[in-house]
Amino acid sequence: MAIKLIVGLGNPGQEYMFTRHNAGFWFVLHLAQQFNITLAPDKKFHGVTGRGQIHGHDVRLLMPLTFMNKSGQSVVPMVKFYGIDNDELLIAHDELDIPAGSIKLKTDGGHGGHNGLRDITPHIGNDFHRLRVGIGHPGHKSKVSGHVLSKAAPDEQIAIDSALSAAFDALPLLLGGDVEKARSQINGFKLPE
Repeated sequence: MAIKLIVGLGNPGQEYMFTRHNAGFWFVLHLAQQFNITLAPDKKFHGVTGRGQIHGHDVRLLMPLTFMNKSGQSVVPMVKFYGIDNDELLIAHDELDIPAGSIKLKTDGGHGGHNGLRDITPHIGNDFHRLRVGIGHPGHKSKVSGHVLSKAAPDEQIAIDSALSAAFDALPLLLGGDVEKARSQINGFKLPE
């Protein structure tokens, strides 16, 4: 199946826009900009939504405005309203367990402690596609909140942006339904030495 809905998880508000936790938002914002898709507030879905053509495929975009730990309040109604099957759903989110500059495409699995996914999976299951954008782990769990809610250092941000570019390059495969080739291309990305 082809991807019909791309969700970018993050927190609303200018104070959070450039924090690591908003890596999913960055992905969707870049898509909207690159493919001239207008994003607008949509009260029905508690988020910012858009629809347009990406590499010849009709795709909806969503950025929940519910704060991360309430992402299900936005994602679930949109999935149900448009009849999006889980194999047609891609959720982009930050991932602590992957170093900055790495990116992974995964299907299935638990929430891995990610509060946005934790709020979504009880309602739709966990067999959807996830674009896991590495932001690195601060080392101790007591530092996680401060880490995800702060800006990446300039070298980390460059690494994250490079990883996101690798995902953009694989989009034609993913949108066309060739998930395995897209996964191989995305998961094989390595930062230049």
